[in-house]
Amino acid sequence: MGENCADDEAQHLDASQAQDRSILLLVLLINLGQCVAGVGVGVWASSTALIGAALDNLADASVYGVSLYAVGRASAIKVRAARLSGWLLIGLAVMLLIEVLRRFFGGEPPVGPAMMAMAFVNAALNIVCLRLLKRHRGEDVNFKASAIFTSNDSIVNLGIVLSGALVMWWGSNLPDLILGLVVSAIAANGGREILSEAAEAAEKSPSDAT
Repeated sequence: MGENCADDEAQHLDASQAQDRSILLLVLLINLGQCVAGVGVGVWASSTALIGAALDNLADASVYGVSLYAVGRASAIKVRAARLSGWLLIGLAVMLLIEVLRRFFGGEPPVGPAMMAMAFVNAALNIVCLRLLKRHRGEDVNFKASAIFTSNDSIVNLGIVLSGALVMWWGSNLPDLILGLVVSAIAANGGREILSEAAEAAEKSPSDAT
């Protein structure tokens, strides 16, 4: 009887981990597609905000890849993976800040309609990703990190829509640069949240996560 229960529990765990992997793989591929499209449109439209959002999608894809690797592994590996995700996002924030400062000293106004159209597409895909991630109701630190990344993306895309409208109205690249600064701050704060979640997870299992 005990062996049957143990077998059933192991099968349930394997099925849950397989579902986790499929969810993470799907959102990883979605974010890679967003990154490629975002860079292309961002360069064509001369939009710092779109390029920043694309880099954010690349960082997201990296986090999902790390999280995918961590599924089913020891808590110490999961905590290290989450820490890597956090520092990756903070690194993205620094890179984007440098790009905003570079463009501040020269650059033509971006194409507002292109910014808004790309932001709407990204927002729709982010909703898909959030629904997929919410299927997982556990406390895994890497799924929490993934949800933080995707939630940040949703906020960024709403900002890009507003920025695109202001660019069209003012005929200036200033709204785009300001949003670039905002994206940088959101990315840095997201990295801080993920590192905080990783620290809490390490405290709950200090023997594993050291």
